[in-house]
Amino acid sequence: MHPYLIEIFGFRLPTYGVLVATAFLTALWLTGKLAKQRGYDSEKVMNLGLYCAIGGMVGAKLLMILVDLPAYLADPGSLFSLSVLQAAGIFYGGLILALAVAWWYMRKEKLPLLATADLFAPGIAVGHAIGRLGCFAAGCCWGTQCDRAWAVTYTSQHAHDLVGVPLGIPLHPSQLYESAAEIGIFAYLWMRAKRPNPPGLLIGLYLVLYGVVRFLVDFVRRQDQANPFGGPFTTAQWISLGLIAFAVLVWTRRRSLA
Repeated sequence: MHPYLIEIFGFRLPTYGVLVATAFLTALWLTGKLAKQRGYDSEKVMNLGLYCAIGGMVGAKLLMILVDLPAYLADPGSLFSLSVLQAAGIFYGGLILALAVAWWYMRKEKLPLLATADLFAPGIAVGHAIGRLGCFAAGCCWGTQCDRAWAVTYTSQHAHDLVGVPLGIPLHPSQLYESAAEIGIFAYLWMRAKRPNPPGLLIGLYLVLYGVVRFLVDFVRRQDQANPFGGPFTTAQWISLGLIAFAVLVWTRRRSLA
């Protein structure tokens, strides 16, 4: 764990913040690169990326609050606590709201929906991979107890106080599992992006592949949040299944119409 990248004369630069900023800039750069290669209006695509980033940040916070809504209703002041204000939220909330914002913006600017969404798929994957490294450095999104040789043991009292990660216990590095899988997804999508693809294939592949990854990783990830969906799976696992089904349904419908 390395919560701070630099500590000089009382100034602390959070590793998480640096990596999240790097993730966003890398994703935007890759998306712009693909947009230029395919002859899209790069300004509109960059604007879309900024809108999606804002939507993603808001959506991640909203889902974080919604899954623990009874606790926040019982103690409304906790919404403004340092841990909540500094928390990144839940990725799926950000992804869903970002997709909704993207749909609105593309309709407004008359951009082709699925073809434009494809431009963002590789960038989302690599950005998420970098972001999970930030989670690992900060100590959030930690795994369950692990007796394997690659288990990690956190020792930072500050991180424990901020995000609650248990100290002195070997845990699954669930953040690294997800990051490694996202790098693999990015490599595959980037390779596919270099040749012609039907509109919607890349974003559909991302939703399916990441959905499978997140579904599996959640079996070794700590679960201390409420589960409004109930049943044998976590909130993220239910959302994973929903996004996989949605992507398959859209792709099947497009093929039948074609």
